[in-house]
Amino acid sequence: MSTNTLNNSLSRRSFLRNSSLAGGGLLIGFNLFQACKPKVIQEPAIDLASLDYNDFNAFIKIADNGAVTIFSPNPEVGQNVKTSMPMIIAEELDVAWKDVYVEQGILDTNNYTRQVAGGSQSIRFGWDALRQTGAAAKQMLVSAAAARWGVDPSECTVSEGVITNAAGETLGYGDVVKEAAQLEVPENVPLKKPSEYKIMGKPTSNVDINKIVTGKPLYGMDYKAEGMVYASVLRPPAFGQKLISYDDSEARAMSGVVDIFTIGDKLRAFAETNPRITSIISDSDKVVVLANSTWEAMKAKKAIKAEWEEVTKPESTEEHDKILNNLLDGNKFTTQRSDGDVKKAFAEADQILERTYESPFLPHSCMEPMNFFANVTDEKVHLVGPIQTPEGTAGFVSGLLGRDAEEIHLEMTRIGGGFGRRLYGNFAIEAAEISDKAKKPVKLVYSREDDMEDGIYRMSIKYRIKAGVKDGKVTAYHLKEAAVNSNMYGLVPNFFPAGAIANYQVDTAAYSSNITTGAWRAPYTNFLASAEQSFFDELAELMEVDKIQLRLDLLDNVKPEEDERIQYSPERMKEVIKTAVEKSGWGTKPSHVYQGFVNYYCHNTHVAEVADVEIENGEPVVKKITCVVDCGIVVNPLAATNLVEGGVIDGVGHSMYGELAFENGKPIATNFDRYRLIRMKEAPQVETYFIENGLSPTGLGEPTLPPAGGAVANAMKAATGNRLYKQPFTKTPELLKVPEKEIIG
Repeated sequence: MSTNTLNNSLSRRSFLRNSSLAGGGLLIGFNLFQACKPKVIQEPAIDLASLDYNDFNAFIKIADNGAVTIFSPNPEVGQNVKTSMPMIIAEELDVAWKDVYVEQGILDTNNYTRQVAGGSQSIRFGWDALRQTGAAAKQMLVSAAAARWGVDPSECTVSEGVITNAAGETLGYGDVVKEAAQLEVPENVPLKKPSEYKIMGKPTSNVDINKIVTGKPLYGMDYKAEGMVYASVLRPPAFGQKLISYDDSEARAMSGVVDIFTIGDKLRAFAETNPRITSIISDSDKVVVLANSTWEAMKAKKAIKAEWEEVTKPESTEEHDKILNNLLDGNKFTTQRSDGDVKKAFAEADQILERTYESPFLPHSCMEPMNFFANVTDEKVHLVGPIQTPEGTAGFVSGLLGRDAEEIHLEMTRIGGGFGRRLYGNFAIEAAEISDKAKKPVKLVYSREDDMEDGIYRMSIKYRIKAGVKDGKVTAYHLKEAAVNSNMYGLVPNFFPAGAIANYQVDTAAYSSNITTGAWRAPYTNFLASAEQSFFDELAELMEVDKIQLRLDLLDNVKPEEDERIQYSPERMKEVIKTAVEKSGWGTKPSHVYQGFVNYYCHNTHVAEVADVEIENGEPVVKKITCVVDCGIVVNPLAATNLVEGGVIDGVGHSMYGELAFENGKPIATNFDRYRLIRMKEAPQVETYFIENGLSPTGLGEPTLPPAGGAVANAMKAATGNRLYKQPFTKTPELLKVPEKEIIG
């Protein structure tokens, strides 16, 4: 779609206007049906609370003094949408950024759809709607000023909220806001060219940064309400168990304890008609401790003596390993895509390469513990907390408590880390059931152990990749996935190399486990990219061809115009590859620097990365990652760079160290003393480059994570001579051993 002019295709309902604000303000609402994540704006220098706010989803408010307030309806998970999305509006509105403020909206399903933080889709989906919103408001303000002057609007120009006519007369937005509020919303709005941007493309600080660094209330853990008590929940100690009985006599006698009881009845009743709920939350009874503080609640919980029984067989990592191997060796697969005749191509191949790649369960390791506030009364259900899926969570609570959806009032706080964990509002559902039973306002807080022992994890997955070569060309490619639980978050069949190889097949199989699993940062691809890109490097070695050229040659075969299933652009992929080769100094580094290359497409974004590994104290160390990204127009370079660096470091860290093993249905690591995360001194330098092509923005919160593991694996191969097939790489330290000659050298 053109970046210059867009036909206003949004419905009238998407633009909400109200001219009855105190002081005569203009309200223009916009439907962020595409937004996934929020961003933030500067602290107000005026008392915004004193203004007459109406109950809207997300909208522009322009006051008489020219201040602009933008209400953001989507959850802010740290991906900075609460800053970048208002930047888009402010750009088209042509207002000074210093005059813009942001407030977090509440859940409002009447005026918004997809109030979700996930999938790196906020900017991509909000792009057109946000620009139209700002441009429409600007045109209405200009028309109001032109009418006052008795001139044609085309004779007027705007800069930073000041309208100027041909005679040099000026009016501020606040001067004409009353008249503008009476006008019809324009059907067609002219949009700026990228060359005209004054706000977008400029590094802009997070609008919540002052509150974050000074510790002012923003997060769910900060929320307090009058009469609130704190809840801590005793859950089954292992997956597949349920509560038989408990003795709370010692706990009840402890200081600060308000009450102790069980929950579970409502959840089981709800699950009879909504069985999907039990995939994210155990239907066993749980023991709830209410106290005057989190410390008192958690301390009393430890004093409860509970007895549990085994309902389903406890599982272990070793058992999962065998099951996944059996799936890969078996024939119970679902074919996701099949091009040509793979069997025939393999039968005719001159060379065949087959490798298996393994990844473990992973927790989300959010810095902010799971928490939620609930106050269930006869009038309404008041919910407050950090949640990536407010609408879905409110729906679950509505069904659980048998309340009308209109009675659920959900407020979103800033989220101290999500990574997919807070897509699943089991903690909010528990809080609601606890408050309903206690008849009190309740703040439920998980300990770190609570979340790691009874969490929702990235599932363990194995990939088996097989390729056939005939006459120096890759003629066959077969990818098999075996996953613990649903494969919906495992594999994407239409990404590269789909369309590049004539005989191409993708098959999936899954084992149903009682361990709860779900999306983890960069779902679908977080391990697949590493496996495939490692495989392509080894395939190039087998074929005795250049690693980069193999990828470029395969991309030459892709014809998206002939296959609508193809989701990536071969031309954009080639551009990031060539740029990464240039910027990383590929093939030109000193002999002590070992490099690994990858390219990948996910979340609508094309990425290429090069890892630099050096030998220190006889061990290979990841020193630097060069990352080239094509995400279209970069709205906020500061936030974008932060997202790239965070994704890369997260990808390096988990591929090197991350693993959550199970024994008898229980995670072995229950806190960070046993779960290995990357340390600050281990984080590589990340050098970031963006392709400037003026195209509409795509995702950025997740695409740089998946390729990082492959870049490291390929660089480690260059340094040690060993291929890495199992994550975390440190689990096979013998493969990270540097040859004696390299140590001496």
